[in-house]
Amino acid sequence: MFSLLAPQAFEECFRAWVNSVRQSIPEEVVAIDGKSVRRSHNRGAGLGPLHMVSAWAVANRVVLGQVATEAKSNEITAIPRLLDLLMLKGCIVTIDAMGCQTKIAEQIIAAGGDYVLALKGNQGTLAEEVEEAFIDADAKDYAGFNAQVFETSERDHGRLETRRYYTLGDLDGLSRSALWKGLNMIGMVESQREVDGKTSTEYRFYIGSIGTDAERFARAVRGHWGIENDLHWSLDVAFREDDSRLRDPQARENFAVLRHIALTRLKNDTREKLGIKNKRLKAGWDDKYLSDLLFKTR
Repeated sequence: MFSLLAPQAFEECFRAWVNSVRQSIPEEVVAIDGKSVRRSHNRGAGLGPLHMVSAWAVANRVVLGQVATEAKSNEITAIPRLLDLLMLKGCIVTIDAMGCQTKIAEQIIAAGGDYVLALKGNQGTLAEEVEEAFIDADAKDYAGFNAQVFETSERDHGRLETRRYYTLGDLDGLSRSALWKGLNMIGMVESQREVDGKTSTEYRFYIGSIGTDAERFARAVRGHWGIENDLHWSLDVAFREDDSRLRDPQARENFAVLRHIALTRLKNDTREKLGIKNKRLKAGWDDKYLSDLLFKTR
C-alpha cells in the first residue's frame, strides 16, 4: 500500500497536520540536517540508501518537513527545496557546513527568518578569516570590539564540559561579507571537556544574521545539536530506522515520513513518563492510549 502512495502528496498531508499542531514560538530554532537510512539500498537495482533532509522545530519538538535524496552529497540541492516548504518568519534556521551557501542564506532572509550557519573548509578562506578575527580580538582582550561571551557548564557521569560562546559584530576582516545577505555577526564556540583528569578543547566557527547577543547565539547552536539527539538518535534507537530493509523507492520514503509522524506524537505526549521505545510498546498494548496519541493534539 505504501508503495502506491505518492510521496509528494503524503508529505503535503504531513505538513498540513504539523501546521495544525505546531505552536507559534518567537525565534524558534529550526535545525536542518540530513540522515541516511543505511540499509534501504538495493544494489541489484542500482538504488542507493535513502537520505532524508529534515527540518526539526526545537521548542515544538516536531519535524516540520523533509525532502528525500539518494546521497548525502545531494543535501546542497535538497536544502533549498526543503526551505521552500517551510514557514520561517521569525525563526532562526541552523544548518551545518554543508548548507553554508550564500544562496541558502539569502533564501532564509527572504522568507523572514534568520540564520546561523556552521563553517568548515567548504567556503574557501571564510572559515580561516573568521578564526583569524577571533584570534585578533582575543589578543587584544576584546577591547574596542563589538563582542559578547556566554558560558555554560555541565557535569555528567564524571565528565565536566564547559562551553564558551563568543560573538563578534566586527566584519571588516571578512573579504566577502557583502555576499552574505543579512550577515551581521560571526560566532565561535569553545568546548572544553574534562574526563578522568584529561582536558581536551575544540573550537567551532559560525556566521549568522542574529546579532551579537551571545546567549541567543548559544541557544541557536545548542538547538541545532538537538536534531541529532531528539530526532536522529530516537529514530535509530527507538524505531531502529537503520535496520529497515524497505527498498521500494516510494514505500521507503513514505515510511520515513510515517516514522516522523509517530515520533512527533510520542515526543509531545506528556501523559506518560516513559521513553520513546516504551511509549511505542504501550501504544501496541493499550488501545485507549493509542487512540489518545492519534486524536489528541497534546
